[in-house]
Amino acid sequence: MTTATQQPFAVDAGLLRSLLTEDAFQPLEPATSEEAGLSESLVESLICKTLCARGSTTGRALSTSICLPFSIVSRTLETLRGRKIIGHASAASFNDFMYVLTDKGLERAQHMLRECSYVGPAPVRLAEYVVSVAAQSIAHEAPNRERLAKACAGISVDPKLFQCLGPAINASGGLFLYGAPGNGKSTLARHITSCFGQKIWIPHAIIEVGQIIRFYDSQFHHLAEESAEGPLRTSSVDRRWVQITRPTVIVGGELTLDSLELRHHAESNVCEAPLQMKSNCGCLLVDDFGRQRIAPADLLNRWIVPLESRHDYLTLPTGNKIQVPFEQLVIFSTNLEPEDLVDEAFLRRIPYKIHATDPTDEEFHHLFRLYCKKFGCEYRKEVVNYLLEQHYRSCGRAKRRCHPRDLLSQVRNYCRYNGTPLELLPEYFDIVVQSYFAMVLKTKHEHA
Repeated sequence: MTTATQQPFAVDAGLLRSLLTEDAFQPLEPATSEEAGLSESLVESLICKTLCARGSTTGRALSTSICLPFSIVSRTLETLRGRKIIGHASAASFNDFMYVLTDKGLERAQHMLRECSYVGPAPVRLAEYVVSVAAQSIAHEAPNRERLAKACAGISVDPKLFQCLGPAINASGGLFLYGAPGNGKSTLARHITSCFGQKIWIPHAIIEVGQIIRFYDSQFHHLAEESAEGPLRTSSVDRRWVQITRPTVIVGGELTLDSLELRHHAESNVCEAPLQMKSNCGCLLVDDFGRQRIAPADLLNRWIVPLESRHDYLTLPTGNKIQVPFEQLVIFSTNLEPEDLVDEAFLRRIPYKIHATDPTDEEFHHLFRLYCKKFGCEYRKEVVNYLLEQHYRSCGRAKRRCHPRDLLSQVRNYCRYNGTPLELLPEYFDIVVQSYFAMVLKTKHEHA
């Protein structure tokens, strides 16, 4: 029988917002294991398993490894030493010792590893994580046109798109971003995240009902540069947490329903947080929506309630259900028409459908100016006009926002190979267009 883990308290997001500014949320270092919300047996387990892996190490090194204050670790070390589980190998500097496991301790540590092989930073309670999301949620932000323009600096965005995109971002729920491939939908999604403030705090790992859930993921979570600013910077930071830039989690055709659930590794008895949980306080981009191995309706069925309620339910290996925040901007990026993917009932639940159109001639020139500056060559308007007339209008080829970058990259590679300076010359485009568009033309011919 499965049981639902009840939330210990309701988080008043309005009150938190009134007390905390964008960068003021900061987890403070606990003074005791009770204050950290950790049982003494869990702290002992982390210490013993770390010693088993290292052989011998100092108390301060153990403190650094499990991310708990030395005052907590030293008390636990004395307890373990009194029970003959660890011993002193030698003295160390700063009133410390080199610790090793005794035979009894080694046997105990190996048993602990068989039960759960997690070794690393001590976890934080789920309730603490819920509070952190409430304090740092993008729902508190209200990015205006100026902030959106700043976030999208360096890329070309149709001004009409801004008019539609701004309100959708402020809703901080879900939106469809559809249009032909190559028009920058994925790039735009990455830039949107920076509208909501730069940095947040996340835990390395979470614990609930005795189950450890790995949370920090270097694939999606990028460490922020350390800052000495903010009203709480003089206090000690809880090292079980790490400061990152707001995450943009991108998933494509590999997405399955299993990716949206806690992944339990039976051998280690450790869970991995699902993608939507890792994207909290940021952006989740489902790229190439409709091309996954699961039906679009199945995916939306899984998320339709979380999109409205702003929380999700996950099942632990024990059968317990836990409630976790669902606080991110979800973008469904697709090359297909939304109405071709899902029925009208689903479309009503995701009210914003934004069309990423092909670039105009003016935008095409603007993109070439941007990339010429980036590539270090002179922009020549007449050469881009030649490209448009000779290789687009004459054959009815559609323009895409990725074309200026890709074509200029091929020109650069051609010049490098031939040992000539990088220049915008008509004859260079005549050469690279043949190779860049060859596969497109072949595919059209085969389909005909």
